[in-house]
Amino acid sequence: MGRFDGRIAVITGSARGIGFGTATRFAEEGASVAIVDLDESAAAEAAARLPLVEGAKAIGVGANVSDGASVEAAVERVVSELGGIHVLVNNAGITRDNLLFKMTEEDWDLVMGVHLKGAFLMSKAAQKHFVEQRYGKIVNISSVSALGNRGQANYSAAKMGIQGFTRTLGIELGPFGINVNAVAPGFIVTEMTEATAVRLKMEPDEFFKLNAEANPVRRIGYPEDIAAAVTFLSADESSYITGQTIYVDGGVSLGT
Repeated sequence: MGRFDGRIAVITGSARGIGFGTATRFAEEGASVAIVDLDESAAAEAAARLPLVEGAKAIGVGANVSDGASVEAAVERVVSELGGIHVLVNNAGITRDNLLFKMTEEDWDLVMGVHLKGAFLMSKAAQKHFVEQRYGKIVNISSVSALGNRGQANYSAAKMGIQGFTRTLGIELGPFGINVNAVAPGFIVTEMTEATAVRLKMEPDEFFKLNAEANPVRRIGYPEDIAAAVTFLSADESSYITGQTIYVDGGVSLGT
């Protein structure tokens, strides 16, 4: 029997990377899963690859999390096709890195729109169902970059904003049986970090080795590491935890 038998989990930005790793963990533990992504065909393809247990379902839903109408339609489709919603993971994110004097207004707005506005809109749409059933779990994905990172003024501000958003929702929604927490990943191997290595004109293996040496546990992280924390915070065993941010970063934030 899985921890999420009969539960329905929605994970944004989950066609790949951390989001797909998290969706996979939910599926392995019995949940029906909605993979929400800007690219609906990629979402559908990812949903088809999930290791579902008997009786569970998965769907791919196309949505722009920074657009209110798109979010409302996505959540209603999940409820209609899967029969409800119990867990929301706000994982969708983008980067538009640059030093402040080179960063454009569009760079700032795009990152804020996906990370902060996206988490706001998805949480607002989901909480209506959570409040009615007096049960729900929201896990927001922050980042160790919330503590500051050169060339990421927009991303760092958005990710620290996620932590304040999480604390506030913990206060507001706790009386309705809703837990709201955040996970702040450190360096995680994904297509995005591999692309960063290329942009820095480094071999990915060399880039990964340098990042492994930069934290106390001397290894890099993987999507499975984040999925473990997210599913813990989404399970009933963590029902006395709310408004918190857990850093899953190999200890790199200890030196910040």
